[in-house]
Amino acid sequence: MEFDDKIPIYYQIKNDLYHRIVAGDLAPGEKLPAVRQLAVDLTVNVNTVQRALSEMVTEQVLTSKRGVGNFVTQDTTKITALKQRLSHGYIERLYTQLHALRLSDGEIVAAIQEYMATTNEEE
Repeated sequence: MEFDDKIPIYYQIKNDLYHRIVAGDLAPGEKLPAVRQLAVDLTVNVNTVQRALSEMVTEQVLTSKRGVGNFVTQDTTKITALKQRLSHGYIERLYTQLHALRLSDGEIVAAIQEYMATTNEEE
């Protein structure tokens, strides 16, 4: 994982884990690697990883079992809400950028539909 100097590392770790959970790469109930192992894998400080995971536990995206480890929540409503939150953020940024180009809502919808049709044809 490559880090952006402009964004706190713990935040980037959280976002990476969010995406892995939403995409199903980390399944509900799946155990995460130990904090120390994640720190080694990511070449970051243990405290940085711990902060990311602690915040995710507070958000109830992860559960922590003392002496056992951290697990992806089994509450699929939390995962669905996370997916909606992430997708809303992407849509908001895209809409803002396209609107700044003076595209109308209709033009934005048409552009997205055209993109989806083109992408689906290529698959």
